[in-house]
Amino acid sequence: MVSPFRRFIGMVFLVTFVLVYIFLAMVIGDITMAGKHWSIKLIFFAIAGLIWVVPAGLIISWTYKKR
Repeated sequence: MVSPFRRFIGMVFLVTFVLVYIFLAMVIGDITMAGKHWSIKLIFFAIAGLIWVVPAGLIISWTYKKR
């Protein structure tokens, strides 16, 4: 059985990671994509919007890993 403490730590780390990632992606996108064509912005933000899934999946799998 997974300990409640491990789930709590995973949840806190996941929420913190997502918030920091959103902020960084937004700032990097704003700085580097200013004045670019809308299609390049779309590609950047689509990729940036999907990259967070891999680390989040790793955090979730660690959270629910049995001892």
